[in-house]
Amino acid sequence: MIFSTAIWSRDFNHTVPAMTVSAATRIKLQSLRDQIRHHNHRYHVLDDPEIPDVEYDRLMRQLQTLEEQHPDLITSDSPTQRVGDEAITAFGTVPHKMPMLSLDNAFSEDELRNFHRRVTERLELAEGAERLRYSAEPKLDGAAVSLLYENGKLVRGATRGDGSTGEDITHNVRTIEGVPLRLISYGYPSSLEVRGEVFMPKAGFEAYNDRARAAGDKTFVNPRNAAAGSLRQLDPKLTAERPLDIYIYAVGHVEGGDLPERHSEILDQLQDWGLKTCPERSVVDGVEGCLAYYDAISARRDSLRYEIDGVVYKVDNILQQRKLGFVSRAPRWAIAHKFPAQEELTIVQGVEFQVGRTGALTPVARLEPVFVGGVTVSNATLHNIDELRRKDVRVGDTVIVRRAGDVIPEVVSVVTSRRPKKTRRIHLPKKCPVCGSVVTREEGEVAARCTAGLYCSAQRSEALKHFVSRRALDIDGLGGKMIEQLVAIDRIQTPADIFQLQHDELAEMDRMGEKSAQKLIRAIEASKTTTLARFLYALGIREVGETTAISLAAHFGNLDDIMSATEDSLLAVADVGPVVASRIHAFFAESHNRSVITRLIKSGVRWSDSEPQADADAGPLTGKTFVLTGSLSSMSRDEAKQKILALGGKVTGSVSGKTDFVVSGEKPGSKLAKAQKLQIAILTEREFDNLLNDN
Repeated sequence: MIFSTAIWSRDFNHTVPAMTVSAATRIKLQSLRDQIRHHNHRYHVLDDPEIPDVEYDRLMRQLQTLEEQHPDLITSDSPTQRVGDEAITAFGTVPHKMPMLSLDNAFSEDELRNFHRRVTERLELAEGAERLRYSAEPKLDGAAVSLLYENGKLVRGATRGDGSTGEDITHNVRTIEGVPLRLISYGYPSSLEVRGEVFMPKAGFEAYNDRARAAGDKTFVNPRNAAAGSLRQLDPKLTAERPLDIYIYAVGHVEGGDLPERHSEILDQLQDWGLKTCPERSVVDGVEGCLAYYDAISARRDSLRYEIDGVVYKVDNILQQRKLGFVSRAPRWAIAHKFPAQEELTIVQGVEFQVGRTGALTPVARLEPVFVGGVTVSNATLHNIDELRRKDVRVGDTVIVRRAGDVIPEVVSVVTSRRPKKTRRIHLPKKCPVCGSVVTREEGEVAARCTAGLYCSAQRSEALKHFVSRRALDIDGLGGKMIEQLVAIDRIQTPADIFQLQHDELAEMDRMGEKSAQKLIRAIEASKTTTLARFLYALGIREVGETTAISLAAHFGNLDDIMSATEDSLLAVADVGPVVASRIHAFFAESHNRSVITRLIKSGVRWSDSEPQADADAGPLTGKTFVLTGSLSSMSRDEAKQKILALGGKVTGSVSGKTDFVVSGEKPGSKLAKAQKLQIAILTEREFDNLLNDN
């Protein structure tokens, strides 16, 4: 995304009365202009932004407010009077026949209503404001470009640049499959310039970064930077390797032909000529229609195949657009309605290492609380020690923190220009921060681990939380806080201790009472009836997830045979490789693990054994890999998964070239878009039911 610069109206022919301006105000104005120029240069020229969009917008709005208060101090070179920054010299420069304008921003419903009021007043539509039609579409988070077609042939591609002059990137845009090298159909103008947004789809971004990490190469921070950086490659072969796409959102200069009189119809026409437009675009009535569209797109934001940071509204009627005109370098007939920031700046107050159920140490940044992604965030993951070292996060640093959807907040990067003096690098602790045991890191592993096992209370708590989780023993009411209380008083040390808990002692725990204790006791009793697969998964054996647990249960049919299996016999199980086989064998070789299992069975935990199925992976769906997305009406996702596995199929969590079918329910996520791009077979719920019934 090119930063959207909101421009305030100013009549340079109007004489402004002289007024006294303090030195502090003049210094503040100059400081804001210098900061914004610096960030424009980092973003547009160096392709290396160091602050999030929301911080840039904040600086710009401060400058706009000051200039509105002191219009006599506005200068022609103020950042409010231009769109971007100068083009880099590595590419040839291209003058735009029509300036590539920026947009004003609305950050609230009130600001949008004020925009609508100004539009209707200028158009003298006070009585019919609700019938004013707007063309609405998502505001893509990529890089703005201009494409010029002469007699239907692509002859030039350019970046936005400073709005008047851009960089010649023809050799790079030609590598984007979504850019037609020649228009199709007929009736297009002899000279047609269109504007659009080049972006990297979410799935392509993740896949590219995965490959880069595997190769030890630099990764991209976000899809927006990925798109902008890819367009600035001097070697078009490198650009061609990047999974870029484009949506056209407007026309610029046109000669030798006519276009429709509505913006929405122009986009329809461009699509007929082979140019890609956003499939989520729509036409809405009045400000209420705009707000409804905003809410609908906001609800779908996480499931879209591309990143967006808001919605753009444009007066649909071209004659009305012309009547409204422009304010300096922004149109009066369009506005960008921004979403709440998903990235914000805050300060690292500390870095701690959390210990998980397998002993893995995860660095976590303790932050000065900041509102981002709709919630207040005070902690953010740093993933692992390698990521911590790569980002070089230190106590006292100003960092960009990101939270999107339900994703755990993470530290994106450090604003090194704001780093205090005498900060120190964070090192991996040699001793476990919880129990003091030695921390080791196996060769080839990303995670460092505490070696204490269940002796470590942190590992004990996390292992017990896993044991009672929904997909394991599913003990409703025994949440994380309760488990931590029970571990803290040393009441439970192993999963078997859960089944010895009494009503009276539970009733005395914090946030418990008679009824809650009774309900929990009933849930514990109900959990005793389970399946062998759930029991195996609940044990928390490293590398044994749900699918592997199901395969083990089907292959052996009973627990005794699994516990006595050799590594060689374990390798005969579908999806079990040498590492997983060694983990399983080692777990059951430990006497204390076998002792806990014996106690669990004596406590009444039970399941039905089945006949061993040495060929359990042989079935009508053998060799077929499924991915589930969205909610199903006739069954839960877990039930669908079990049915696929029972027929010999495999279920994975992500779409790849190895996926055979994607089962799409209601409100599917980004997996559906990736499947469409990879041309993978997509099954509706009815088609999925038919497939199961036929087999």
